[in-house]
Amino acid sequence: MIKAIGLVEFISIAKGIEAADAMLKASRVEILDARPICPGKYIVLIWGDVSAVQSAVRAGKDTGANTVVDDFVIPNVHPSVIEAIASASKVSGLDALGVIESFSVAALIVAADAAVKAAEVELIEIRVGNGIGGKSFVTLTGDVGDVKSSVTVGTKSCADKGMLVESVVIPAPHKDLTAHVL
Repeated sequence: MIKAIGLVEFISIAKGIEAADAMLKASRVEILDARPICPGKYIVLIWGDVSAVQSAVRAGKDTGANTVVDDFVIPNVHPSVIEAIASASKVSGLDALGVIESFSVAALIVAADAAVKAAEVELIEIRVGNGIGGKSFVTLTGDVGDVKSSVTVGTKSCADKGMLVESVVIPAPHKDLTAHVL
């Protein structure tokens, strides 16, 4: 079971790779994902015990210095966040639909964790940066009241960091949209 996750997002691929190495050497963490994303940024997503993740993220930020775009440590990450990042969510139907869009991968994952903890919703997907100009978005579903609550909490999280692009709640999405969202 994953206890904590951390992410550092860089504007430099070279510094991102160097920082990934520094993060792994700084403490006992494992990489969940490390790769270039659009538009020439690099992300390093790690997991481990809280203190190890905190130490590794610090090392990544120190190594990346002025190339760091954003970062986070989430001590008790909601399990569905990892599934949604991996596009492995098991959502079978679409009730109300919520979407939060961010300029930063890090800000969006924090927002998704906050949103899923705020109400009874299911995360559908967390899309991180590829093919969308480095932006990220999360889709989630549940009853309309819970989706509105979750989107409000997640939106505030992104807005507080100045990374919010937009958020929407669609109370009753058209049935033909389901195949393109799930």
